Amino acid sequence: MSPINLAIVGVGKIVRDQHLPSIAKNPDFKLIATASRHGTVEGIPSFTTIDAMLDAVPAIDAVSLCMPPQYRYEAAHKALSADKHVFLEKPPGATLSEVADLESLAASKGVSLFASWHSRYAAAVEATKSFLASTTIKSVHVIWKEDVRHWHPNQDWIWQAGGLGVFDPGINALSIVTHILPKAIFLTGATLEFPENRDAPIAADLHFKNADNVPVHVEFDWRQTGKQSWDILAETEAGHVELAEGGSKLSINGELKFSAPEEEYPALYRRFAEIVKAGKSDVDLAPLRHVADAFMLGKRKFVDAFHD
Repeated sequence: MSPINLAIVGVGKIVRDQHLPSIAKNPDFKLIATASRHGTVEGIPSFTTIDAMLDAVPAIDAVSLCMPPQYRYEAAHKALSADKHVFLEKPPGATLSEVADLESLAASKGVSLFASWHSRYAAAVEATKSFLASTTIKSVHVIWKEDVRHWHPNQDWIWQAGGLGVFDPGINALSIVTHILPKAIFLTGATLEFPENRDAPIAADLHFKNADNVPVHVEFDWRQTGKQSWDILAETEAGHVELAEGGSKLSINGELKFSAPEEEYPALYRRFAEIVKAGKSDVDLAPLRHVADAFMLGKRKFVDAFHD
C-alpha cells in the first residue's frame, strides 16, 4: 500500500520535537507539504495558509493540525471539506461544540478524524489500566505541576480565552485518568486561580467522584520550580499505585513494575494510520468535557499578575 501523503499545518516546537521525528520513522506516512505563518521544513514545499497548500498540492491525503486550539476549527473544517483525513493535536479544539461538528463532518465526508491524546500512549498507562481493573480503588490523587516559563515561554495564546492555561498540560493528566479508571468520574467542585492580568488559569484544584463515591483529587499548577511533577497515585485494596513521570513508570507498593522509553508520538501516528486504513474516526471528548465542567462549576480566585 502506498504511503499516506501527509501535510502539517502549524510548524512550531511540538512539530519539530515530536511530529517530524515520528513521521520520519513511520513508513505509512510521507510528508509532502506544510503550511505555517513562520515555520518551514527543509526540503518540503511550504505555504503560509492552509488554503494555498490545499489548492497547490491536491495529492495530500491527510493533514496534521498543530496550531493553537482557538484557531483549529476553521482549518480542520477546510481540510475535512476537501476530503482529507485530519489529525488534531491536543486539545482537539477550543470548545466541545466545534469538535462535535468536525466529527459529524468527517462522518459525512467518509474521512477519519483523530483526537490525539498523546499521554494515553505513555509507556506504563496500559499496564496501570489493567492493574486497576483487577482490584478495588479507594481513592485517586493526581499531581500535575510544572514550570510554564520552561515549557511555554512567551506563548501568549495559551493565556488567552480558549488557550486553557494550566489545563493545557493538565488535560494530559485527565486524558490518562479517563482512560485508566474503570468507571467514569464526575466533577463535584473546583477552584481555579487566575492571574489578574491573564484570561486563563495558572492553577486548579479539582474534586471528582464516580458512581461508587470513590474520590479523585486533581491538582494542577504552573508555578512549579525544580523537579516537575506528573504523577497519578491510587490507593487500592491491592496496595499503593504510582503512575509517575507522565505515565512512563508504574510502581506498586514502592516496587517498580513497568518502565520504558517515551514513544507517545510514534504511537499516535501508528494509531492515525490504523484508523485511516480502517475508514473510521477516534474522537474521545471525555478529557475536554472535564475541562469544560471545571470552567462551568469552578470558583474563581484571583492571584498576583504573572509575567514571563
